Amino acid sequence: MKRFNLALGAVLIAAGFTSCKDEKKEMAKTEVDHYVVFVDSINDLDAAERTANWAAIDAEYQRRVAEAEAALAALENDAETQKRIDESKAKFDGVKVQAETEAKAAAEAAAPAAGGGLADTLFGPGNVVGNDMTFAWVNKDNILSVYQKFYETFDAEKNQYSRQDLDKVKAWYEALDARKNTVEKEGLSSSDNNKISGIKLKFAPKFRWERLTAKGEENQDAKEKAN
Repeated sequence: MKRFNLALGAVLIAAGFTSCKDEKKEMAKTEVDHYVVFVDSINDLDAAERTANWAAIDAEYQRRVAEAEAALAALENDAETQKRIDESKAKFDGVKVQAETEAKAAAEAAAPAAGGGLADTLFGPGNVVGNDMTFAWVNKDNILSVYQKFYETFDAEKNQYSRQDLDKVKAWYEALDARKNTVEKEGLSSSDNNKISGIKLKFAPKFRWERLTAKGEENQDAKEKAN
C-alpha cells in the first residue's frame, strides 16, 4: 500500500509539472499571437494616422517583439513560431520604411523654402532656393531672366531690407554666380552672358552701399538702445 501511495504521488507530481509546462507554452503562444495581430493592425492603419502616431507605435512594437522573442524561447525555438515572428518582423520593417518616408515628406512639405517670402520676391514663387542653394532649376535658357528679376526686385526694394535680409541676398547672389559658371559650360550664349555681366556691374555698387548703410543704421540703433 505504501509503495502504491508513493507511485501515485510521483504520477501526480509528474502530471503537475506537465500541466505547468503546458500552461507556459499556451501563454507563450498567446504572446506570439498578440504580437502578430498587433503588427497586422499597424499595417491596416490609415497612413496619416500611422505617421502622426509613429513614435508611440514603434515603442509599443519594441515591447511586443521582445515579449514574442521571450515566448519563442519558452516554446523551445519552435520552427513554426519562429517563422511567424520573422514574417511579422519583415512586415513591420516594410511599414516602418513607409511611415518614415511619409513623415519626411510631410516635414519637407510643411517647411518653408529657405528665405521664405524674400526668396519668392527675388526669384519668383515656386523657384525654390533650398538650403543647399544649388539653383538646379536655373539653366542656359532662363538664367538671364533670373538675374534680371533678381536685380530689378533688389533695386526696387533695397531700402526695405534689413542687415539680415542683405546677408541672405549676398549668399543667394554668390550661389547664383556659382551656378552661372556651370551654365556657361552648358551652352550659355555670348549675348546673354554679356547682358548678365551688365547686370552684375549695376548690382555690385548698389549692394555695397546698402550693406554699408544698413550696418551704420544697425550700429546707431545699438547706441540709442544703450543710452
